[in-house]
Amino acid sequence: MARLSVNLNKIALLRNARVTGVPDLARFATLAHAAGAQGLTVHPRPDERHIRRADVFMLADLMRPWRPDCEFNIEGYPDAPFLDLVARVRPEQCTLVPDAPGVLTSDEGWRLDAAQMPVLRAALAGLRRAGCRVILFVDPAPAVVPRVREAGADGIEIYTGGYAAAFRAGGHLPLLQACAATAAAAARIGLAVNVGHDLNLENIPPLVAALPSLAEASIGHELTADALLMGWTTAIAAYRAALAGPPLAPGAT
Repeated sequence: MARLSVNLNKIALLRNARVTGVPDLARFATLAHAAGAQGLTVHPRPDERHIRRADVFMLADLMRPWRPDCEFNIEGYPDAPFLDLVARVRPEQCTLVPDAPGVLTSDEGWRLDAAQMPVLRAALAGLRRAGCRVILFVDPAPAVVPRVREAGADGIEIYTGGYAAAFRAGGHLPLLQACAATAAAAARIGLAVNVGHDLNLENIPPLVAALPSLAEASIGHELTADALLMGWTTAIAAYRAALAGPPLAPGAT
């Protein structure tokens, strides 16, 4: 069963619209854990438009009694301030993304070309000392998978934004197959397989069925939008159920 890591960025974004501290990020993190989230994800950006550096330290302290069963996953571009933050917090998982500082959201994976590989190798050396699992954000493209192993990472997070957009348009099968092929290529060489971006209660079930090696989904925006309608803890339970896949038939093992 794939784990659910709840991304708290949008809760922090809403909080930052005022100076009252509402909604309280610690309370929402606590409720997420109580509702069954198996991890919490944050993506601190240089402009701190949602998650702030101070939030990362607060969440690390808050989660201490829950970890490692409930993992802390920190996402970001591997510049010096980010790597310093990860080294100080020592999360269970660090997901590296190739975002430029001003982008709205992560919308492409690492190419792992000659320009990017030295950056990643240097980052991975430091992250190994921090003791965390290192995941590289990649497009659904099987050809990139061997370069992930070459870089020394522990796994991949497949960018599912294109799959989600195609799902909305009713033509998602080619991208679903690309995600499945990428996941299979990673599993064959012992890499962990995560997914993330624009996943919701409608597009998760086909993805789970097509990716038997799926370890984790990091979900924030769509889950938070659904929580506006059904409530935070109810939404988390619904997403956990979606990631669990259909129930076994009577007598099945």
